[in-house]
Amino acid sequence: MSIYLAGRRRTIENFIEQKAVELLGRALGEGATDLHLNPSGRTYEIQHRKGRGIITAAEIPVDLGERIISFYKYLSSLDIGERRKPQSGAFSLNFGKARYSFRISTLPSVNLRESAAIRFQPHEEALPVGKLTDDREAASLLLEAAGMRQGMIFFTGPTGSGKTTTMYSVTRHCAEELGRHVISLEDPVERSQPHLLQIQVNERAGITYSAGLKAILRHSPDVIMIGEIRDSDTAKVAVQAALTGHLVVATVHSRDTSGSLFRMTEFGIQLEELRQTVAMICAQRLWEGDGHRKAHFEILHGELLAEAFRAIREGEPFVMPENLTLERKEEMRLGAAFYTAASQAQAPSAGTIPFAGRRTDG
Repeated sequence: MSIYLAGRRRTIENFIEQKAVELLGRALGEGATDLHLNPSGRTYEIQHRKGRGIITAAEIPVDLGERIISFYKYLSSLDIGERRKPQSGAFSLNFGKARYSFRISTLPSVNLRESAAIRFQPHEEALPVGKLTDDREAASLLLEAAGMRQGMIFFTGPTGSGKTTTMYSVTRHCAEELGRHVISLEDPVERSQPHLLQIQVNERAGITYSAGLKAILRHSPDVIMIGEIRDSDTAKVAVQAALTGHLVVATVHSRDTSGSLFRMTEFGIQLEELRQTVAMICAQRLWEGDGHRKAHFEILHGELLAEAFRAIREGEPFVMPENLTLERKEEMRLGAAFYTAASQAQAPSAGTIPFAGRRTDG
């Protein structure tokens, strides 16, 4: 009997693993960037995110949905038995010849049913900065900022806008082209990068963002990448690191570039401290181009950054020049695409259209 039960358990586990991998493969095959499993009554809804929209791809029984989420948590080394608290982690799987990283976040809902959101990332080394965008001026500015010995570079933008990808590329340039020692602190580590010494936040082990950052400073880094400045303790240590000779690259959640400065002041950082440390703030969005995703950048630096500090100090609004905003760059891209499509359309033969007012019958 025990052999029978053990065999049946293995069969069920194999089925769960097969379905879990199948859900990921189907979402990838349909061009989704995220997979969501959300409890809905007696079922789990399987949803795909494409661009800014979410579509429901299938429904599965509650028991199967819970087991699949547990399997994803197992792959991510999360606590399978804990359903009352949010958890996040990451795992990797092969699909065909490509390897992908998956970042999972779980969230408890009513009746102890968890929802899960999984983001997909191709498991590849960071691209050179110049290949992230068609905007050569923006790429040049990013590389120039990466060459600084100390200071802070902030990246801002909505979830899924490519901030981490850009930071990986910038730090790759620091490590491989400039010979700098780079350490990252992430929650979670999204993709393994050979040029980085990557540290993952683990609050159960006492590695919070602020504690991990203090430990990293004792490890003699030249460049520190922070996945997110999300609290006052982390903000203060990051500023101190920049003031004491380190280049800090981090994300700060805000509506726009100048909003990052307001966000840091909310964390208790003095405006003068920011003026002495912040060298560049970069907002970004992604768009599809030539079969690949490319980034638009809105960069606040130099005289414009100084003007933003002046406006904030004097309580005045700061307005980014329109031609440098993400919105204007998107309009220009769409306009260029329309012009290209129109110019490539086949023009009618001149002899087939009679001149207005002229008879064509001789």
